[in-house]
Amino acid sequence: MTLIIGLTGGIASGKSTISNYFSSLGLVVIDADVEARLAVEKGEPAYREIVAHFGSGILLEDGSLNRARLGEIVFSDEKQRAVLNGIVHPEVRNRMNAKQEEAVKAGSPAVILDIPLLFENKLDATVEKTVLVYVEKDTQIQRLMDRNALSLEQAQLRVAAQMPLEEKRVLADRIIDNNGTVEDSQAQAFQILHDWKVL
Repeated sequence: MTLIIGLTGGIASGKSTISNYFSSLGLVVIDADVEARLAVEKGEPAYREIVAHFGSGILLEDGSLNRARLGEIVFSDEKQRAVLNGIVHPEVRNRMNAKQEEAVKAGSPAVILDIPLLFENKLDATVEKTVLVYVEKDTQIQRLMDRNALSLEQAQLRVAAQMPLEEKRVLADRIIDNNGTVEDSQAQAFQILHDWKVL
């Protein structure tokens, strides 16, 4: 039996670090962000819908999406963000389902679904176990400023646009406290997989 695990966190919480660690152990990791990028590439159905709604002003010269411009629009307007999510999320779900089915058929011991909006979009109902990568809010904002060269206000806006990690803590089956070292977080991740008899 393949255990389906939902991995989530918040922006700059260190979820990718844990996701990469799971991959390094040979587990199948299906990343919603990667699938979202693929789903909106030129010529894909979601790409055509986005351009139809937001207009050609959100395109770069080569015709691909100007993510920074689109980000500015949707991070400052909840209605527009809902429209974008309504276009992209079903496409991403289809892509992830197909990859999950492949992994189950191949007899993988676990499939990790790396989904930032796992709880917000009620996708925890589609997995058997959930893992949250958690950091303190101040740490999250500082890491985001450092990583994306954002101002304090920009970083706070992006964090505020997501469900607080404190709320996600209550919903998750297990929590990886990522306030410490990478090694410490990896050790927690390994223990969870061991407890769930994946390793």
